[in-house]
Amino acid sequence: MQNANRKSISIPWNKGKLVGQKLPLKLKEIWEIRIKLQLAGDQRGLALFNLAIDSKLRGCDLVKLNLNP
Repeated sequence: MQNANRKSISIPWNKGKLVGQKLPLKLKEIWEIRIKLQLAGDQRGLALFNLAIDSKLRGCDLVKLNLNP
């Protein structure tokens, strides 16, 4: 009976996290990512990154793309 009087305390899932829209990437950050992908030899990642930046696609839309060779 003592436990019935206590309220269960639930912590919100987003407590302490940043919510909302993120700031856009700065030009310096874009070039840093491009150079790291080039040095790593990740051509697929570089192509997807360039496509996303050039077309301003969101990540969920970008992964839905089908490319035929």
